[in-house]
Amino acid sequence: MSQTQETTTPTVTLNNGVEIPQIGFGVFQVPPEETQRIVEEALEAGYRHIDTAAAYRNEAGVGAAIAASGIPRGEIFITTKLRNGEQGNAYEAFENSRKALGVEYVDLYLIHWPVPSQGLFVEAWKAMEKLYANGVMRAIGVSNFLGEHLDALLKDASVVPAVNQFEIHPTFQQKELTAKCRALGIAVEAYSPLGQGADLNTAAVKSIAAKYGATPAQIVLAWHVASGIIAIPKSSTTSRMRENADAAGITLTPADLAAITQLESGARIGSDPATASHSQL
Repeated sequence: MSQTQETTTPTVTLNNGVEIPQIGFGVFQVPPEETQRIVEEALEAGYRHIDTAAAYRNEAGVGAAIAASGIPRGEIFITTKLRNGEQGNAYEAFENSRKALGVEYVDLYLIHWPVPSQGLFVEAWKAMEKLYANGVMRAIGVSNFLGEHLDALLKDASVVPAVNQFEIHPTFQQKELTAKCRALGIAVEAYSPLGQGADLNTAAVKSIAAKYGATPAQIVLAWHVASGIIAIPKSSTTSRMRENADAAGITLTPADLAAITQLESGARIGSDPATASHSQL
């Protein structure tokens, strides 16, 4: 695979000084046997931020794509996540992820869900703090943590999470949680940033897209970028990958942003972190 030209994706500086590309590429539900090809195409399209997880069972494909790309390791930001059922065994779980990816370090390692019923996420965080201190993770963070989970973690934490990745899109914005994260110095990262496609069909998004000659997905991603949110859209189609990556070049007006923000409906698509308890094993 040939190397690509340097991208113009904006970055967000995390609370430890590490920079993360604001638009990344997610591989949730990408079949393991297709992951290498799809991630290679994403890298060719200009992405330099790849988001995977042990639970996705496709870390090896991500690693193979990065190795085949010819792009220097230091130019690619890799996120992976600790499975829920391995919160009591974070050292071994991380080592398995690192080996599957075929890398010496990961850029960001997240606790995938708090699973409060297990009562293990603080223990997992303590293990991650040690791994972070050892330099095998450039940053550590959490995913799907609600305010009460952050409060419980920070009572015992030595390191404030760099990122909280959770469901955010125009019809489900979690404004209170976003504000809390920012007050704590935690960067906000959106999964399902397009509402799994549903938000693209709203009249406001379609109208704004028509005005700019852009796709609805580009408009929603431009809204995320303008809002200071890191977003990880997923697509298996090369043309859409490129369109999504180009979204950062669209500057929306305050009126455009307000029209999209007004789409809030409070409708969550994914599981509720307060009660989710799947093991992911």
